[in-house]
This record gives sequence, structure tokens and C-alpha cells, in this order.
Amino acid sequence: MHDIVDTAVAAGSFKTLVAAVTAAGLVDTLKGAGPFTVFAPSDEAFRKLPEGTVADLVKPENKAKLTAILTLHVMAGKVMAADVAGKKLSPASVQGQQLHVDGTNGVTVNGAKVVTADIACTNGVIHVIDTVLLPKA
Repeated sequence: MHDIVDTAVAAGSFKTLVAAVTAAGLVDTLKGAGPFTVFAPSDEAFRKLPEGTVADLVKPENKAKLTAILTLHVMAGKVMAADVAGKKLSPASVQGQQLHVDGTNGVTVNGAKVVTADIACTNGVIHVIDTVLLPKA
């Protein structure tokens, strides 16, 4: 079993996320002890953003904005799908904003659908989502 970053790299469907995490300087954090719960947008989810958004976000001058977006996808602690089944929760992301997790009909996070749940890692868990979460202005 690998840590969150190595698991995402090995999966091959998170190239954009891994590049963004690298650009934001969050690799060491997500390789840390954790545990973390990561709602990981797939490459497909990043492609739903307006054209040029990702290229703009990974520029050095946008590091703070990119970091705010990425840390919205991370929670402290290890939360498995069974922990939210049938519940509505509002945990805080490490970015500080509350997430709205709805486990009453599948699982959604701020409206993004969890398409693959419970990818276990040595320092937490990854849940794949179909939409990139964006912080409230």
C-alpha cells in the first residue's frame, strides 16, 4: 500500500491533480503521517473546468489560489464511505471552509458525486469525485 500521493500517481487518472499538488507545494503534506481524507477530482473532472483554468492555476503567481482549491478537497482524519452512509455531515476541510457531505443517496461532497470510494492508503483514504470543488468567494 502507498501513501496518498503515490497512490494517485500509480492510478494514472489523476495526472492533473498530481501536477496541481506539486505546483502548490503540497506533496510533502500529503505524504505526511495524516490520516487524511482526500476527495480527488479525476482528470475528467478537471477537464470540465473552463478551458485554460488549470494552466492559469498552476502558474507561480496563482499558488495561493491553487492551494485554497486543493486544500478544500482534503479533510483531517480517515473517513470511509460507510462512515457517512445515510447521513448528512458538514465537516471542515483543511482549507477551513465546511464541506457538505451527503450520504443519503450515494455520496456527494458539495454536489460532486463520489464515483469511486474507499481507496485505502497508508496515510488515509482517497474518494474519487467527478467535479472539482471551488472555494466560496
